[in-house]
Order: sequence, then structure tokens, then C-alpha cells
Amino acid sequence: MESNVRVRFAPSPTGPLHIGGVRTALYNYLFAKKHNGTFILRIEDTDQTRYVANAEQYIIDALNWCKIPFDEGPGKDGGFGPYRQSERKSLYKKYADILLEKGWAYYAFDTAEQLDAHRKGNEVEGKTFIYNWCNREKGDLVNSLVLSEEEVQKRINSGEKFVIRFKSYNGNPDARSILSISDEIRGRVSIDVKLLDDKILFKSDGMPTYHLANIVDDHLMKISHVIRGEEWLPSMALHILLYQAFGWDAPKFAHLPLILKPVGKGKLSKRDGDKLGFPVFPLEYTNEETGDVSRGYKEDGYFADAFINMLAFLGWNPGTEQELFSLEELIKEFDLKRVSKSGAKFNPDKTKWFQQQYMQTKSDAELTELYIPILEEKNISKEKTYVEKVISLIKERAVFIEDFWELSSFFFEAPTEYDAKNVKKNWKEGTPELMQELIAVINNIENFSSENTESKIKAWITAKEIGFGKVMQPLRLSLVGKLAGPHLFDIIAMIGKQETVARLNNAIEKL
Repeated sequence: MESNVRVRFAPSPTGPLHIGGVRTALYNYLFAKKHNGTFILRIEDTDQTRYVANAEQYIIDALNWCKIPFDEGPGKDGGFGPYRQSERKSLYKKYADILLEKGWAYYAFDTAEQLDAHRKGNEVEGKTFIYNWCNREKGDLVNSLVLSEEEVQKRINSGEKFVIRFKSYNGNPDARSILSISDEIRGRVSIDVKLLDDKILFKSDGMPTYHLANIVDDHLMKISHVIRGEEWLPSMALHILLYQAFGWDAPKFAHLPLILKPVGKGKLSKRDGDKLGFPVFPLEYTNEETGDVSRGYKEDGYFADAFINMLAFLGWNPGTEQELFSLEELIKEFDLKRVSKSGAKFNPDKTKWFQQQYMQTKSDAELTELYIPILEEKNISKEKTYVEKVISLIKERAVFIEDFWELSSFFFEAPTEYDAKNVKKNWKEGTPELMQELIAVINNIENFSSENTESKIKAWITAKEIGFGKVMQPLRLSLVGKLAGPHLFDIIAMIGKQETVARLNNAIEKL
């Protein structure tokens, strides 16, 4: 078992949390809990141009609904706060200065126009412009490696805009340029640092870039494992180099595979969900600027535990045939070694399958509590024990709570319409007379239990020497309005003698 595990989920509050982000949070949570560690939420809001006011609360609400709440984060200080990068602004310049002093970073005064001219000049020659060890000291670029100390100070004092860049490779011909790094999911990866550009660590607006803030925060928060999406894999070499430049121990890295579109090519997006009719967000989200509403799994009627079980399998497998796992079981079984390197294809039908499986595991009492508000909306008031019995008869055919009414309305109300196709096929000449006889049989039954009623009616049919279908189909049509529903005599026992007779009379009159 790993010791002193501290992991973080570090989303940007730029909109709703995509299920890819929820899965990253889930894997971090499972890993932390498995090793008795700490799961931290850090809000990376340094990009104020894309900041969305209600996004942070949405992230917190989503984690809570998924039952994977953070241990430390905004409003839950564990001694490593603040947990919003915008509130840590004053920290980062100090660390950029340390890299400047150590010779691992330098000031660059190049304007956007100058850099654009370099890019275009390189394009003409069929080359790609990269700001790094090849050209940083050549003189056409304006930085503290080619300017005198006095000139640099003068430019800074006069308020000239600058950025601070990182020396990804120091240009020394004797220095080893191949960096060998290890990823918990992908194994060893070798990178030639000569090919890296000198990334900006500090922007001209006085804000750190993601790369600097992320490394400093992870170090100060004592993060032991960085578990994040594979889109960060290209940044891994830079991040390791930054740890080395500071003289700090790097955490262990694990890069998770992408969640792919149902067709398999490309990353799953909101557009795929809109086109194919499924949500890609855990909770419904309203864009406050446009008023657009995006669907959520919660509002679409999914159980949180079914959603989490589905998500866990998008990139991880337990190595057994078992597919249904409680959160406790997931914590016990989760292992980064069993996370796949290749992308996981999202399957909306499989998500519904998980939902249906979880529907069967819920108790009738639990489902009754969820169904009663729907009945109340329809002004239907029934004893809880009655509703529970109804649910026990119909739940195996339901995927969502919303399906209950369609599957059970006839337990609460007599049908007002009858399925035309079924009527044509099963309500024949002579059927009304047969149903009239059946009413007399029913009226004579004292014990109205499902078993007794079934035996009495079947004995009558047998004595008449007619096919069972001639009675059973019209009887079901009279009680339900269509040829659907659970065992017919269970329905009869539930609605009772008086209602059964009333519905038969109604069918005889209408059909």
C-alpha cells in the first residue's frame, strides 16, 4: 500500500463539468480512499477571461451528487489552502524569481508582432519557429540572455511588458538531452528535451501560466500522485524538468485515456450527446449568458451509483467478469495498473443497462419514496404498502422512475382508452356475453386472492371448454386498456372485486 497519498482534482471553472472530468475526479477519489489518503479539490482559475461565475459551485455539487466529496478544498481547509489559484497569486512570482536566480529561467521582451514575424519568416523557409536553445541567444530575439543586466533592469523599470520563460534545455553540448520518465499507466517514456520550446511560466499580465502554478501548488500541497487526463501527457516532460530545476521530488504521474465518442473516433463532446440524445454532464447546467440548458444524468433520472459504476468502467476493468460494484467495492478493487492506455468508447446503451441493474437492487420501499411525488402530481393518493406492492410487480421492466407510471397507471386508474389493434384482434362477436358471464363468476368468488381467483376463473373456462385466450385477452384489455402488465390475477387481486367488475362493465359498454 502507498503511504501519505495526497491527490488532487484541479478543474478550471470555465463551464459545466464534463463526464471526462468526473471520471478523473472519481479515479483520484478511489485511489486516495484505497490508500487511506486525501482527495483535494483545487480550482485552477488563473484564466480569468474564461471564468464562469456558477461553474465552481456546479463542480462541488456534481462531486457531492456522485458521492465522491473532496476532503480538502474551498471551504474545507486542511492546512494547505487557499485552494483557488486566484487566491494564491502572490506566491507564484517568488518561485519564478527562484528559477531566474538559478539560471533556469529568463526574461523575454519580444512583442506579439515580433514573434509573429519570426513565425512567418520560418514558414517561408519551410520551417517551424520554436523559441528554445537553438535561437534564444542569437540576437534576433529580445531576452535577458542577450541583453545586458542594466538594459534588462531599465526595461523592467520603465514598465515594458515581459514574460518569464523556462530553459527547457540549457544548450550545453555535453548535457544529456534524453529525459526518461515513468508513467504509472503508460510505463517509461523517453523525451528529447532539445525538441521542447521554452514555455512561458509568467505572463505579461502578472499571472502565472498553468505550468508554473500547477507545479508550485502540487509541491506546496504535498501531492504524491498526479492522476490526470492524457491531454496533459505532452506537458509531463516540462513538469518533470521544473521539479528538477527547483530541486524538488516529483510526484508519480498517471495519464488517463480519453473517453471516446460512441462511434469510437475522437473525444466525446457535448455535440455527440446532443446528436445521439444522452447527457455528457452529471447535472443539468444553465448557461447564464445564453440561457442554454444542457442535460444532466441526475435530471435524466439516473441513480448516482449507476452513473459512477458506468464511469469507473470507462478506462478501468477489475480483471474479472463482475460488472456491478458499489463505491466501497470500487475503492477496494481500484488499481492504476488496471487502467487502460487506449481510449474508452462511450456506450449510451450500456449506461442504461447499469441504470436498469441498479433499479433491481433498490428496495421497493426506497423506490416508493421516489414514485410517490409523481403520483401526488397526478392527484393520486394511495397507501405506501399498496404502492410498494405495485412496484414489486413492475420494477423489473423499468429503467427510470419516470417509467413507473407508464407501467402501472392501471393499478391506480381505470383505462379510458383501449388499444385499437388489440381490440380488433381480441374483442370478437360473442365476447361481451362471455364477459357478462365472467362477471357473474367473479361476483361469486369470496376469497379474492390472486391464487384463488386464478383457480376459480380457470376452472370455469375449462368447464366451458373454450380456449383460455378467448377470456384472458379481453379480460386484460378491460382491466389495463392494452395487452401489457404483470400477472393478470395479481392485477385483479390488487384492484379488488368491485373495480374489476366496474372495468369489465365499462369495456362491455364501450367496446
